[in-house]
Amino acid sequence: MTEIPVSSADFRGAMRHLTGGVSIITAGRGKDITGMTVTSVTSFSVDPPTLLVSINRDASSFPLIRRYGAFGVNILAADQLDIAERFAGKGGLKGADRFAGAQWVTSVSGVPLLVGALSSIDCEVEDIIERHSHGIVIGRVRDVRNLTRNAALAYWHGQYVAIDHEENAARLVDVSVPGRHVHAR
Repeated sequence: MTEIPVSSADFRGAMRHLTGGVSIITAGRGKDITGMTVTSVTSFSVDPPTLLVSINRDASSFPLIRRYGAFGVNILAADQLDIAERFAGKGGLKGADRFAGAQWVTSVSGVPLLVGALSSIDCEVEDIIERHSHGIVIGRVRDVRNLTRNAALAYWHGQYVAIDHEENAARLVDVSVPGRHVHAR
């Protein structure tokens, strides 16, 4: 089979059509901490509770995850856009400076977890599979903290969007049930 190269721009364009939940990955301990905004978190196994996250090996979080063998996953609420942007590099903050302006607690493994996140998950690194520019980090879940808030922060087509359970659930029913029509609201 002849390999036809796919451009990075075409691939990025295709991936922008996926809607992803926005999370902050935190790594490190004490003052040696950093974090990054991702949409690449996914459930891997329920028994035992395990998840995957894909992290660029050039990211500042990657060596800390490798060194300490742990990381946090903080699933953001819709009103935490400023935190998502700060950890995505907006404003030029790096390392521990990204944590300013929000409340954090130290997890069992020592990584910072965001107070007020929809869910904060403390993970122990089970394995790291390095391929191309990224590492697929498999994390065994050690602790989970859930809130009962409904509105989540998502990323779609290059923009942050809020997904509110009550409001958007009604719209989804309108468009997903055969015979029902979407009503203007």
